[in-house]
Amino acid sequence: MAHKTEKSAPPRLRLFANLWTLWDHPGAGNEWTLEEKVVAIRDAGFDGFAWILNRRHGVLGRRHGLFTIGFISSANPAEFRTLIRHAIDGGARRINAQLGDHDTPVDKAVRMAIRIIGECGRLDIPCDIEIHRDTCTETPEKAYAIAAGYRKATGQLLPISWDFSHISVVKHLAPPYWERLLVNPRLIQHSCQFHFRPFNGHHCQVPVTDGKGALSTELRQWLPFLEKTLETWLAVNQNGRELFACPEMGPVRGGYNLAQLPGSWEDARILRGIIEKAWEKALASYQFG
Repeated sequence: MAHKTEKSAPPRLRLFANLWTLWDHPGAGNEWTLEEKVVAIRDAGFDGFAWILNRRHGVLGRRHGLFTIGFISSANPAEFRTLIRHAIDGGARRINAQLGDHDTPVDKAVRMAIRIIGECGRLDIPCDIEIHRDTCTETPEKAYAIAAGYRKATGQLLPISWDFSHISVVKHLAPPYWERLLVNPRLIQHSCQFHFRPFNGHHCQVPVTDGKGALSTELRQWLPFLEKTLETWLAVNQNGRELFACPEMGPVRGGYNLAQLPGSWEDARILRGIIEKAWEKALASYQFG
């Protein structure tokens, strides 16, 4: 069931962790159980977690007071409804969908977006289309063309799950990043799911800390982009809406992190607090009413 909020309420930040951040934690030979991970996520101050969900995730989420977001990756519209139902069985509040492949044509991607968002609507759960490499949204040109096609076909703005790190690498960007990334404020303001992975123009993930307790140079270069993104989202009336934000730190397994860098879970916990502080700063200037 989609979550509803009172429209007279101020906007609210909802922080969630990706379960893959805890892959092989605390070590590959003694990885925590699923429930140990869920408890750690709760104890670190998160409101929820995301993953390819099943009923066990839903049970543990409810037991420990956490919401869940269901992750779907597919290029086959025939399986959309089944995948959505699996996520709902896992207690999903939202669906995060990676659609198609890098070479999926724009017109086909538009039809896929209409299909999966429609299926989610019929099952009463919101869906966000993620910006991600090796999907139909691999480049900003394709992502914005798909959004335009969706708008033309439906009259609605495309709900996007924003992960700007992928575009930054594709475009080889330099700080402060937002001049090339925050080019469509309406789509940003319409959306409500953001994967805040710190990045630069050469690496889609940079470490949060330097391994000695201080913030990394690259993280400090990225921070103004985080703040500008939140300011952009809050620049219009967002009363009653929730912004779902993930400190999206990938683990060594999977290739996002490097073995020589701080662990993904340790950095994600620190990044959670950084996102929260940036939100409080941006919210202080928000015009509620």
